[in-house]
Amino acid sequence: MADSNFIDYVKVLCRSGKGGAGSRHFHRAKYVPKGGPDGGDGGRGGHVILRGNKNMWTLLPLRYRRHIFAGNGQSGGAGRSFGKDGEDQIIEVPCGTVVFDAETGEYLCEVTDDGQEVKLLRGGKGGLGNWHFKSATNRTPRYAQPGQPAIEKTIIMELKLLADVGLVGFPNAGKSTLLSAVSAARPKIADYPFTTMEPQLGIVEYRGNRSFVMADIPGIIEGASDGRGLGLRFLRHIERNAVLLFMVPADADDIKAQYEILLEELRRFNPQLMNKQRVLAISKSDMLDDELKDEIRPTLPDDLPTVFISAVTGEGLTELKDALWKAINDDANRIEEVPITHRPLDGHHRVREEDEFIFDTAPRSEDEYDDDFDENDFDEGDWDVDDGDQSLEDLGWEYGDDNID
Repeated sequence: MADSNFIDYVKVLCRSGKGGAGSRHFHRAKYVPKGGPDGGDGGRGGHVILRGNKNMWTLLPLRYRRHIFAGNGQSGGAGRSFGKDGEDQIIEVPCGTVVFDAETGEYLCEVTDDGQEVKLLRGGKGGLGNWHFKSATNRTPRYAQPGQPAIEKTIIMELKLLADVGLVGFPNAGKSTLLSAVSAARPKIADYPFTTMEPQLGIVEYRGNRSFVMADIPGIIEGASDGRGLGLRFLRHIERNAVLLFMVPADADDIKAQYEILLEELRRFNPQLMNKQRVLAISKSDMLDDELKDEIRPTLPDDLPTVFISAVTGEGLTELKDALWKAINDDANRIEEVPITHRPLDGHHRVREEDEFIFDTAPRSEDEYDDDFDENDFDEGDWDVDDGDQSLEDLGWEYGDDNID
C-alpha cells in the first residue's frame, strides 16, 4: 500500500489564525489638541475551510501537506483603520471525505458534494480599538481589546467512496470479474488472493439509459474486523453504499456459512451496516447444472434476494441488475432517508503508520500565543461594552501607552 497513489486516510495538523489586536491610538493633528481616541479594530484570523472537489479521487495531496496554518489578522491602526484579515486556508478534498478529531476519535464533519465548503476551524475575532470605548465619563480610554487566539487541532481525514452498490466477499470470489463484466472498469484479475489492493468503481448501465455505481473492495477474510487481511482498512468504503452485494462462489463448502461470516464481520466493524439492503449472488454458477442449483436453493438464506450468476458466460447478470436496481430504489430503505452515523475512530479503525506520525513543529513564541487568553475566555457578552462605568479589571483590557503622543 505504500506505493499506491490511492490514499484514503491522512493525519493533518491544522491551525486557524489569531485575531489582530485593537489599536490604542489617539488622534493628533495641527489645531486639534484633543482629537480623542481613534484606534482601529484588528483583523480576524484566517479560517481553515474544507471544500469538496469532484475531480479528486484520493487524499494523496494531503499526504505531503501535514501542516496547514491560516494567516493571522493584523492589528488595527490610527484613524480607525481596520487591520487586514488573515488569509484563509482552503483544503481541497474528494467528495465523501469524513473528518475526525485525532485525539478523541470524535466525528467532526463530512464533505459529500462538489463545491461544498465546511468551516473546520474558525479564525479568532479581531480586537476592538479604543474608539469603541469612549463615553461621556471616559473620554480617553487607554485600552483596547486583544484579538482572540488561534485554534489548533490535529485531525484525521477518511475517504469513503460514494457508490450505490458495494461488493462484499472473500478473496477470489469473482468480485473484480463481475465489475469488469457489467461496467467499463478494468480491475486487476488473477488466480491468487488479494489481487484487488485498492477500491475500484464502475458505472453499471441499466435499462432506459439509467445507471448506478458499483464499488469493489479488497476481499474480506474471517477476522477482518480485528485487523486481519486488507478488509479492515477498506470496509469504511461500503459505509456509504445503499446496497451490499454479497458474493459467494458456487464451489464453496457451505454458502450460507460463508455469507454469515461476512455478515458478522460487517456487524463487528459497524453495526449500522446491518440496516442496509442486501443481495446475495452465487458466483461461478457456470460450474453448476440445474439439478445442483435445485439442491443448493433450500440451503440458502431466505431473508434476502439470491441470484445465480456467472461473469464469464453472462448467466444471471440481467436478473442481478434487476435485483440491485429494485433494492437501490426501495422507498423504505433509500440512502437519502437513512443518514449515515459515522462510528468514532477507536483502536480498531485507525491506521497505525498514520497515528504514529510525529509532527515536527517549531515551539510557539510569546508573540504567537498569549498564555493569558484562550478561545474560552471570550463569550458573546465579553464583546459588549457599556458606557465605561465598569472598571478596567472587570473588562479584562490591557493597559498601555503605545501610540499615545
